[in-house]
Amino acid sequence: MLSEKQIKEIQTHLEESQNPLFFFDNDNDGLCGMLLLRRFVSRGKGVAIKSFPDLDENYLKKVDELNPDIVFILDKPFVSLGFIQGLKERNIRIVWIDHHDIRLEKVVLDGVYYYNSIDVPVTYMCYQIVQNKEDLWIAVIGCISDNYLPDFWEDFYEKNSELFKKVKSAFEGFYDTDLGKVARILNFGLKDATTNVVRMIKFLFDVNSPYEILNESKENQFLWKRFNYLNEKYQRIFDKARETVRDNLIFFQYSGQFSLSADIANELIYRYPGKIVVVVYVVGEKVNVSMRGKNVKDLTEKAIEGLIGATGGGHRDATGATLSKSDLMEFKKRIEEEVL
Repeated sequence: MLSEKQIKEIQTHLEESQNPLFFFDNDNDGLCGMLLLRRFVSRGKGVAIKSFPDLDENYLKKVDELNPDIVFILDKPFVSLGFIQGLKERNIRIVWIDHHDIRLEKVVLDGVYYYNSIDVPVTYMCYQIVQNKEDLWIAVIGCISDNYLPDFWEDFYEKNSELFKKVKSAFEGFYDTDLGKVARILNFGLKDATTNVVRMIKFLFDVNSPYEILNESKENQFLWKRFNYLNEKYQRIFDKARETVRDNLIFFQYSGQFSLSADIANELIYRYPGKIVVVVYVVGEKVNVSMRGKNVKDLTEKAIEGLIGATGGGHRDATGATLSKSDLMEFKKRIEEEVL
């Protein structure tokens, strides 16, 4: 969590900004964190970061296009030195809020206002900053999407029992409540073409209630169209993933048009708690991996150790990795040796 001093510092950054630009990781935690901050000051633009693993210098084009006086980076563990230097050359203040357990080189953080609390999602920290009760639903969505049940969820439930219920876990709220359905609609909305993601962000800047998303209308029809289309594809893939369940391990590999490995891994660990979940998405000669389970970060590091070009990391019980397709069999062998 953020300290009172840190909260006041970030509030000052926001209040002093005239044209803030919010770069956020392409998931609900990043999106909701951005929405909370942007709605707090009622100005600025939001840009989803689709590059992996870092926010790189290609995004300086967006900086030059939008001409901000301050850049906020949300929920992104890695930012290239080239991007940081580019902002400094343009005399743009940098505020970076993250929650990943990583070590960054001093040269990257030099001159950057950096805030990191690994025990809570970025959305939680952003809600600490704004404390806007009207946006409590956004804060809950961001947290449960990141598998974190915030201490303020009961505040939302007390006034919105038709949208939420007394849950035992964050993912129960995400998969088994109406507010969770709103979260899933937004999640799939982020997986659309850039023009539609921009349209969604603009729509969300002015939404006053989760019902404006949950109840299909002319204004949100583009969101529902994407959700219905992608959810059908997702359910088909998820049903195939369920067929791979073993005693201690779920190792599911697939390819195709849609990269949904993180979403599939999240639901698998919710439906099959206690197992190690590995979802592999193969695209060309590259492999993207999402892993879930107890202490899976250690397993991830062991499985990719020594593999040329492989990268991986994340949280203790939820990680991601990339590797070459040629190393996939070795990667799987290592996983099975450790788990089975």
